[in-house]
Amino acid sequence: MRVLIVCSANTGNISPFVLEQASELEKLGVEIGFFPIKGKGVKGYLGNLAKLKQRITAFNPDLIHAHSGMSALLCGLQRKKKVVATFHGSDVNNLKLKRFTRIAIFLTHKHIVVSSDLKSKLGSKSIEIIPCGVDNQSFQPIDQQLAQLKLGWLPSKKYILFSSSFSNEVKNYPLAYEALKYLNDFDIELIELSGKSRQEVSQMLNACDVALMTSFSEGSPQFIKEALATGTPIVSTNVGDVEELIKDLEGCYLSDYEPESVSNKIISAIQFKRNNQFTTGPKRILDLKITGADIAQQVMEVYSHISL
Repeated sequence: MRVLIVCSANTGNISPFVLEQASELEKLGVEIGFFPIKGKGVKGYLGNLAKLKQRITAFNPDLIHAHSGMSALLCGLQRKKKVVATFHGSDVNNLKLKRFTRIAIFLTHKHIVVSSDLKSKLGSKSIEIIPCGVDNQSFQPIDQQLAQLKLGWLPSKKYILFSSSFSNEVKNYPLAYEALKYLNDFDIELIELSGKSRQEVSQMLNACDVALMTSFSEGSPQFIKEALATGTPIVSTNVGDVEELIKDLEGCYLSDYEPESVSNKIISAIQFKRNNQFTTGPKRILDLKITGADIAQQVMEVYSHISL
């Protein structure tokens, strides 16, 4: 089977979760081609239609897999090949983007969302729920002091790893900032996660005391799943599928949007880290069958239901 993956590359690179899923599909014998989109907004995306048609002719895939609502809309405008579309979160949670996602659903053939929350928001029973998988070979527990040594972090400090760039408005950095004021601890440092390699992200998760996410909305956040895979204590607002991922897991805590609540959960998570080192998150990843290999099998099942 030959599959053309269509996705954004506006940051300069294809998202790691797309590349990792493609790599797992290749292990199952799928020949993968890519069409990275450069261009923002409706005009920017749809301006790629002629180039996409050329790529389809050159690669001649059996089907197209579009990641995100805008990519799916673009792919739906060509009528030569059938399209599988995966919707990741912002394309459903953002009301402006959701309009284009609904059009894309009409134009494409099979549909995947990464959480049950997104499926309920789209209101379609035929949509499959398949989160992006976790590379549990790259993301696994290592000794905290060893990870800190590699990063040059100080063992005397307590590090809280924020889920994204401080400037990403959806990630709600101001709540994290206000929560740290309640802690009033000069030994605590909040670390921004931005522009890091996959190896660096794994090291940072192992080196920190708490993985913190204060987002307003999410789909199925890789940050949380990768924190689980490394056994890192988690504090998160109840967004996307986070509650399903960390439910009843010691060392992992849901918070509301009050700074004092977030700070209290951070204290609990730090205490857990100091007493236990790791959560049983790696086992949770296996139990939920959300490793990269597990998810690739599920995606293959969707592919098999498209009549080529």
